[in-house]
Amino acid sequence: MKYLIVGLGNIGPEYHETRHNIGFMVVDALAKLNNTPFVSGRYGSTASFSIKGQQLLLLKPSTFMNLSGLAVRYWMQEEKIPLENVLIVVDDLSLPFGTLRLKGKGSDAGHNGLKHIAATLGTQDYARLRFGIGNEFPRGGQVDFVLGHFTNEDWKTMDERLETAGEIIKSFCLAGINITMNQFNKK
Repeated sequence: MKYLIVGLGNIGPEYHETRHNIGFMVVDALAKLNNTPFVSGRYGSTASFSIKGQQLLLLKPSTFMNLSGLAVRYWMQEEKIPLENVLIVVDDLSLPFGTLRLKGKGSDAGHNGLKHIAATLGTQDYARLRFGIGNEFPRGGQVDFVLGHFTNEDWKTMDERLETAGEIIKSFCLAGINITMNQFNKK
């Protein structure tokens, strides 16, 4: 069975390790843990590895956040991966930093990456792992906050949070979404 795990983010050094790129950071950590390098390809960079017979294809779209759906659709079709085996890893302003929530479907909550994926796929019924980035910004400061860097306080727990995100992704592929939500969404 194949799974497509998409970490949302923007390419380029100016976006490296910004809050909006937490999706890239999650799949980077998972690839590193499994000693698999990313290779540049059409619409993004991919890395793949297997766990217990399941094939995971990690994707970092090169389309920029607002056109993420193009990369998701291309790799789903290219690798013949059904929608139920797709997981999008995304930053979420409505959750405190480091909070992880797995959902089987839902709204885009104003996130342009999710908005474009839903428009491109014609549905919002795809799994997403929301990684909380907090919302400590003044009125009108959302863009600067999202494109800003994590605080020193955030970095103190970052490795542990990235590791937990990786565990959620592996559980999604091995145990399914319902068991994984029951196990991890309470934490």
